[in-house]
Amino acid sequence: MSANATYTHGHNANVLSAHQWRTVENSAAYLIPHLRAGASVLDVGCGPGTITAGMAERVAPGRVVATDAAEVVLAEARRNVEAAGAANVEFAVADVHDLDFPDGTFDVVHAHQVLQHIADPVRALAEMRRVARPGGIVAAREADFGTMIWYPEPAAMAPWMPIYYKVARGNGGEPDAGRRLVSWARQAGFTDVTASTSSWCYSTPEEREWWSESWGGRMRDSSVAETAVAGGHATREELQRVYEGWKEWAAAEDGWYSVTHGEIICRA
Repeated sequence: MSANATYTHGHNANVLSAHQWRTVENSAAYLIPHLRAGASVLDVGCGPGTITAGMAERVAPGRVVATDAAEVVLAEARRNVEAAGAANVEFAVADVHDLDFPDGTFDVVHAHQVLQHIADPVRALAEMRRVARPGGIVAAREADFGTMIWYPEPAAMAPWMPIYYKVARGNGGEPDAGRRLVSWARQAGFTDVTASTSSWCYSTPEEREWWSESWGGRMRDSSVAETAVAGGHATREELQRVYEGWKEWAAAEDGWYSVTHGEIICRA
């Protein structure tokens, strides 16, 4: 992501709680077979570094470089990686559209939930391809908001997704990124692309409470909310009702939520 880009979600606590939950196992399982000992890895848009730490463990003593557009995010990543005991990770502020690494540097170049937030994902994938060694791997995983489903469906909760689409696309992003990954990869010059999907599911009382605070909370108190109000997409009162709808969903004993992700493994 460019240092000048707008990250739609911002870095509120309700956003960071979701990012910090992510691990290699629950967010990059499709990549695990390619994380061999001694491999060099570039983790683009590493966020709080919880996925980075898992990759570093698997490729040790190989080198891992974790990048993000914001130094404040990298500071959190350093803390989490150090807490995990990973000593083979370096950190750098970087723009995914213009990576400051030589051609053919890394065995694996990885991005998780990055391409949906930028205006030129094809250029980003081309840059990721450039810094991967010939025959190396470029991997990306992106949510697809159009595939998200939940039950029950409180009326007050329903407006959250139309509002989010307006906010995200107004910032130059694409919430339905998952379904577009293969197309973007081919436009970026890849000819060997393997696609897959996987999902997150939240159904226990604890999961529902956490997920409702993460997403319902960011619809009320985050950069998403600020942009929604500033852009005329919703009022504060409407966003409060959306939050209450999320809490109504979370309180349902039969509540269930699914998030489908597109995934690609591309040979450079």
